[in-house]
Amino acid sequence: MRSIDGIGVSEQVHGHLSALAAAVDGLTECDLTGLPDGELTSVMQQVEMSLRRADAVGHRLIVETAERSLPGKLGHKTLNKLLIGVLRISAADASARITAAKSLGTWHALSGQPLPVDLPETASAQRDGDIGPDHARAIREVIRKIPHTVSSSDVAVAEEILAELARSATPEDVEKAGHELLAHLNPDGNLTDDKDRKRLRGIRLGRQDQNLMTPISGHLDPETRALLDPILAKWARPGMNNPDDPESPTGAAEHPSVDRDRLAAAAGRDTRTAAQRNHDAVKEALRALLASGILGSHRGLPVTAIITMTLDQLEHATGVATTASGGILPIRDALTMAERSHPVLVLFDHNGRPLHLGRSKRLATADQRLALIAADRGCTRPGCDAPATMTAVHHVHDWSKGGTTDIGVLSPKHFVQGVPPPRVRRLPRHHPRRTRRLAHPHRPQRLRIRRTHRMDPTTTHRPRPKTPHQPPPPPERAPRPRQTKSQRPQICRHSVKA
Repeated sequence: MRSIDGIGVSEQVHGHLSALAAAVDGLTECDLTGLPDGELTSVMQQVEMSLRRADAVGHRLIVETAERSLPGKLGHKTLNKLLIGVLRISAADASARITAAKSLGTWHALSGQPLPVDLPETASAQRDGDIGPDHARAIREVIRKIPHTVSSSDVAVAEEILAELARSATPEDVEKAGHELLAHLNPDGNLTDDKDRKRLRGIRLGRQDQNLMTPISGHLDPETRALLDPILAKWARPGMNNPDDPESPTGAAEHPSVDRDRLAAAAGRDTRTAAQRNHDAVKEALRALLASGILGSHRGLPVTAIITMTLDQLEHATGVATTASGGILPIRDALTMAERSHPVLVLFDHNGRPLHLGRSKRLATADQRLALIAADRGCTRPGCDAPATMTAVHHVHDWSKGGTTDIGVLSPKHFVQGVPPPRVRRLPRHHPRRTRRLAHPHRPQRLRIRRTHRMDPTTTHRPRPKTPHQPPPPPERAPRPRQTKSQRPQICRHSVKA
C-alpha cells in the first residue's frame, strides 16, 4: 500500500508542477501591453503572492530532504552542499533558505509527530502569500534579540504582533516596530544576562568580493570589547600604523622606541577615518601576533600566513596569490608581506607536481607540507573545496603496505564528520613499519581503537558478539610432591656475639 500511495502522491505532485509550468508559460507569452494601469499593478501583486507561497513549499521540501538524510545518501557533506549542487544557487542563498526552513517549516519527531513551528504566525502569513522572505527575516531577527528571561507567552504575542504588521507593511517598518517592541519588553535593559550575550556573540567573515575585500559583521561580548579597546587606543592613534605613510611609526604608540616628534608629524599628515585607523591597527596587531611565535604550530607547520605565487607572477608583479586558508590577495600585497617573511622555493615538473622530496619515516616533514600546499592548494578529494589549513597529509599507498613518504605519493585530504578515515591494518608487534600511536586526523588526542566486530548500519544499537569474550583459563600446574621432614632443608641458627 505504501508503494501505491507513493505513486499516487508522485503523480499528484507532477500534475501540480505541470499546471504551474503551464501557467508560467502562459503568463510569459501573454501580451501585457493591453492591460490597464490598475490591472497591471493587481497582476504584479498576484504574481508576488504566488512567489511568496512558493517559498513556503520550498521550506517543506527542505524539511523533507533533511529528515530523510538525503545529503549523506547522495554524497553531499551537508544540506547546504546539496542545495548548491542540485539547485545551482549561491552558498549565501542556500544558508538563508535553510535558516528560514528551520524557523518556518514543520519538523517532525522520531515518532513522526509534527513539532510546533518556531514562528507559527509568520509561517501562516507566508503560506497566505502576504509576507516575503525579507519580512520573515526581520521578524526572526527581532525574536532572536528578545532576552530569554521574557516569558514564552510574551514572545508569542510579540511574534503575532510583528506578523500581523508585516501583512500590510514593509520589512523596514517591521524592523522599526521590532526596536520599539524590544524597548517595551526590556525598558530598563536589565533583563539581558550572560546567557543572552553568549547566545548573541559571534563574528562573521563573508566571502571575498570582486575587489578582494571581505565583509565582517557580528557582536562582541563585553569582555572582548574590553580587551579590544586598549589595543585600538594605542595602535589606532592618528599617525600610527599608516600603510600610506612610509614615515609612520608601527606598533604601539606608547612604546619607548617611538619618536614623539615623528609621531606628531605623521599625525598631521594622517587623513584616514576612524574606521580605517581601526582596520590598520588590527592588521598590525595580527602581524605582530603571528611574528611572536606564541601560537605554536598547526598541522606540522608554524601558525603563519602561507602565500603561494608562481615565478612568473613574482617577476612581473601582476596577478593574485593564494593563501593556505583559501583566500586570495594581490601580488603587490603579497610582495609587501614577503619583505618580512622567509621565502621557500618549490620546483615543479611539467605535470605541475613538485620534484622529488622524500623521507624514510611515516609523517611528512614541514617542507613536504609546504610543497603540497603550493601544488594542490587544498583537499584533493573529488568534490571537496576545503583549504589547505583544514587538510592532513596522507599516503596514496598505505604506509602499512609498503608505501613511501615521498612527495610524489602524498596527498592532502580533508576528512569530515560522517566520512570514516581509511582503516589501518594492525602490524605485528616487532614489525619494522609499525607505529605505536596513530592519532585521528582532526582530534590528535583521540586514538583509533580497533573494533573486534563490525556494526550493522541498519541497526541503531551496537550488536553483541555471538560468543562473549572469556579470558583464557590459567595453565594447569603439575601437583608438587610433598616433602618429608628429612627432605626439608635445615636452617642453622647461630647466635652471633659482638
